[in-house]
Amino acid sequence: MTDTPRLILASTSRYRRELLERLSLPFDVVAPTVDETPRSGEAPRALAERLALAKAQAVVALHPGAIVIGSDQVAELDGQPIGKPHTHERAIEQLTAMSGRRVVFQTAVAVVRREPEFARCLLAPVAVTFRRLGATEIEAYLRAEQPYDCAGSAKSEGLGIALLASIDSDDPTALIGLPLMRTCALLREAGLDVLAPSRR
Repeated sequence: MTDTPRLILASTSRYRRELLERLSLPFDVVAPTVDETPRSGEAPRALAERLALAKAQAVVALHPGAIVIGSDQVAELDGQPIGKPHTHERAIEQLTAMSGRRVVFQTAVAVVRREPEFARCLLAPVAVTFRRLGATEIEAYLRAEQPYDCAGSAKSEGLGIALLASIDSDDPTALIGLPLMRTCALLREAGLDVLAPSRR
């Protein structure tokens, strides 16, 4: 019987960590060193996929015996990427622009391991329609949630759900930042079955 490889989440996001904990698997967290600057003309979905894979590859290079999960999310409005706001003023701009609009959150997850060699990435797009939002609503939401580390200022697992009219997704945790159904599928392909009897 071979030893179970170490599982690593290549992310500093507490949201992704909390989601991965739902699978009841032991894992470590390692911050990836990756330049997240979009390339000229790069589509939001391509950016999300590239960064998810790059994060996993950066960490597996340091821990070659592990299975590494990388993930990234890019909000897309009219074909253009919307990143993390980082400031209150920028968050107001983002939410004002998304008011009454359909926004696609392109969430990518990648799983990489060295032995046997495996590297694959899956995209889980989530189409979100925002309600028409007034300035007072936006201000109240931002003061309550301070979602400055969330793509598009949308913290749907909290009060941000009140901003939305509808969510269309086939992987329900994708909007929060880690599509667990696709993560489980990739882990199985990489040789780690979440529901194997030895893990329960």
